[in-house]
Amino acid sequence: MAEHVSINENICKGCGLCASVCPKAVLQLSASRLNAKGYHPSTVVHADQCIACGMCAVMCPDSAIRVIKE
Repeated sequence: MAEHVSINENICKGCGLCASVCPKAVLQLSASRLNAKGYHPSTVVHADQCIACGMCAVMCPDSAIRVIKE
């Protein structure tokens, strides 16, 4: 996987801003998992659709997302 999104789920507070700006709907909030702080973290659901635009990382207020381009 050359380009992908990495989410630090322990930092994510589940605000959903990243998912709202993703042009390919790659991210969504996890309905089944909670992180250590009790939030439903964002998760990558369609990794193959990611275009590594970086909008999710720019929008994240807690810097929990990195876009890796290899």
